[in-house]
Amino acid sequence: MAERMGGGENTYSRLERGDPTVAMGAYAMALFVLGFGGALGDMADVRRVDVGLQLDEEHLPKRVHVKKSPTSR
Repeated sequence: MAERMGGGENTYSRLERGDPTVAMGAYAMALFVLGFGGALGDMADVRRVDVGLQLDEEHLPKRVHVKKSPTSR
């Protein structure tokens, strides 16, 4: 498993124990190797989470000002 993940045996052993110092990339690769890569992508997709969409909407400008070009007079 460690070889398929592209990591070391020590990292994989720590991952199995749930060591919080293991990088998220290692967990992502483990899920991908096990065939759960799509589920991980769905979980991280902001478009599928209403709260994420609401937070994005809060950062949109309230008004948009269009600058007129000098030739449009």
